[in-house]
Amino acid sequence: MTDQSTKPGVPAQSPPVEPKSTPPQKPSWWKSDGAEPVRRNIGLVGVLVVLVIIGIVTRPELYGDASWVTGNVWTILQQASAIGVVTVGMTFVIIGGGIDLSVGAIVAVAGVWSTTLATQSYGTGGMIFTAIVVGVVVGLINGVLISYGKLVPFIATLAMMVAARGLAAQISGKQTQVSSNTTINDIASTKILGIPMLVIILAVVVAAGWVLLNRTTFGRRTVAVGGNVEAARLAGINVRLHTVLLYALSGLCCGIAAIMLTSQATSAQAAMANLYELDAIAAAIIGGTLLSGGRGTIVGALFGVLVFSTITNLFAINNLSTEVQNMVKGGIIVAAVLVQQFRYRSLSQLLGRKPA
Repeated sequence: MTDQSTKPGVPAQSPPVEPKSTPPQKPSWWKSDGAEPVRRNIGLVGVLVVLVIIGIVTRPELYGDASWVTGNVWTILQQASAIGVVTVGMTFVIIGGGIDLSVGAIVAVAGVWSTTLATQSYGTGGMIFTAIVVGVVVGLINGVLISYGKLVPFIATLAMMVAARGLAAQISGKQTQVSSNTTINDIASTKILGIPMLVIILAVVVAAGWVLLNRTTFGRRTVAVGGNVEAARLAGINVRLHTVLLYALSGLCCGIAAIMLTSQATSAQAAMANLYELDAIAAAIIGGTLLSGGRGTIVGALFGVLVFSTITNLFAINNLSTEVQNMVKGGIIVAAVLVQQFRYRSLSQLLGRKPA
């Protein structure tokens, strides 16, 4: 019996051709996850532009003066300098999977301790050394309690916030301690090439933080610990020691900020740097640092600080109360956390990509 396909007059049937599968197209860099910090920073620049426009609309007589605008920009940067330094340390802690509620209290105890009569008798070097050492030691205590004492970071740093404020009040006798050191006091008024010294200190700390996070093993380990503690441990990272170092770094930044605030006020007291923990956490979150850890940028945190400082300045020139300002800050924090929770799905839909 002959096959039907070989019969005369019947065309031979060719085997079915499978459709070629098109390789998945690689998304452009702008749509990739690697460009997410850039997109967020551009968005923060847009927020700053909007705030400036609001200022121009509400106080056109002020923004019409070019010299006032220049002076106001430097004022905003100087106001952002101390909290910006604290935020750099906070960003490292949050990326590493922790939180530090004691940064404001650490600034206070470091500032008060460095302005006692006994400390001031050692001169400028003694005051700076004391502030930095006190900040680092308190940060180390936080890290040890969390790493080796197995305390939750929220509880450990909350307890330290209360204890450090109490210690600062005890040292100062609940009085304002005036700094008689002219070198320290002149930091706030000194300019180098027309740039205020406080702004230069902020720029140096931000640059050092960026290099430490993006160009060193310490930075890569910080991201690894914050992203997955168990995986970091299996990779050979000493998670406990690294966590201690992160909180010590936060304390170091607080010590530097204590000197900066002391210079601005020419004094120190137990109530200084009040709510700095709120501002630092909020700035880091707005800048793209995930509360769950493992992701964040120093540049984004700096933009977050500038946004809050600009809002504060905007409220000041419009004679609005501090209470309204705090309510606005609280709303911004809530909005930033909500954006973090839903941004991946919304970004995927916006960019036309399927969520992972």
